[in-house]
Amino acid sequence: MDYIISTFGNLVHQTAFFNLDWKNYVMIAVACFFLYLAIRHEFEPLLLVPIAFGMLLVNIYPDIMLHPEDAANGTGGLLYYFYQLDEWAILPSLIFMGVGAMTDFGPLIANPKSFLLGAAAQFGIFAAYFGAIALGFNDMAAAAISIIGGADGPTSIFLASKLGQTAIMGPIAVAAYSYMSLVPIIQPPVMKLLTTEKERQIKMGQLRPVSKLEKILFPIIVTIVVCLILPTTAPLVGMLMLGNLFRESGVVRQLTETASNALMYIVVILLGTSVGATTSAEAFLNADTLKIVVLGLAAFVFGTAAGVLFGKLMCIATKGKVNPLIGSAGVSAVPMAARVSQKVGAEADPTNFLLMHAMGPNVAGVIGTAVAAGTFMAIFGVF
Repeated sequence: MDYIISTFGNLVHQTAFFNLDWKNYVMIAVACFFLYLAIRHEFEPLLLVPIAFGMLLVNIYPDIMLHPEDAANGTGGLLYYFYQLDEWAILPSLIFMGVGAMTDFGPLIANPKSFLLGAAAQFGIFAAYFGAIALGFNDMAAAAISIIGGADGPTSIFLASKLGQTAIMGPIAVAAYSYMSLVPIIQPPVMKLLTTEKERQIKMGQLRPVSKLEKILFPIIVTIVVCLILPTTAPLVGMLMLGNLFRESGVVRQLTETASNALMYIVVILLGTSVGATTSAEAFLNADTLKIVVLGLAAFVFGTAAGVLFGKLMCIATKGKVNPLIGSAGVSAVPMAARVSQKVGAEADPTNFLLMHAMGPNVAGVIGTAVAAGTFMAIFGVF
């Protein structure tokens, strides 16, 4: 009888109920809310489902992220090994290759002025950098946090790892990916506040056709120019352009299909769950995390606003030929931000079609965010 009672007692005490505190339950509730947004409202479920589920797992079973040095048998938790691929910048670089293989750079090539809109939307990054310093973060931590303003999860992870900011990489990554997922909620109020109904109704002319030669040369030229100026951007810009060259060359169809489908989805699963698993209650529920979340939101709003305002300037300069809404797509959440530009424009005029025009600044934003990350690395002498 004593054996039965002892065995039953051991089983009961092995349940999570005896090993968690209230903070874990708060994070479990947050994870369930994210899952609700992803499944019920379809807020970028490709990102939010694995992130939220990783968050759920680590707060029920914290040892799933256990470091090998802390394990009795020297074997770490499953998601710890996934997360190592984030710290080594492997998964962010592979994500960029997949994005390149999936993305048509034609709208950017057809309208090079889109580079200016993409650059303007990076204002949020530098606003967040100075904001983070004002809140007490050191230079490198502030730089890592600021990239959230580019709405680019892979670049945020990449820069945080390169700058040695692993202690805050989890909150940075979760904030970046969460804001990417919540683009349809965050951006429209800013866009509508800064534009008039008449401006939102502006119809833009059809983009010129882009030749196959232009599409092939573009990734090669961008890689040479950007990586010669900022060699530290090679892992991101290089992989982005390699993926696009797969797509546009037309001679490696199998590589294009693999990079844009199977490999991309495998990497998203590994990266999403490992990022979510960094949000243990101990690591996430603290003052620094709250500051990072607020700074990230502010940076994203500033970036969106800067893109729209520069779009208004271009509208004036071109005498009404540019719809300012496409400036908001300059943040590098591809293609979510471009879709939001299309949606808000269509609300003002159902016959308005801005998607392809918005893809130009959107793609430029991806390159711009990578360049911003490379600039910070160059400033701090990190390679």
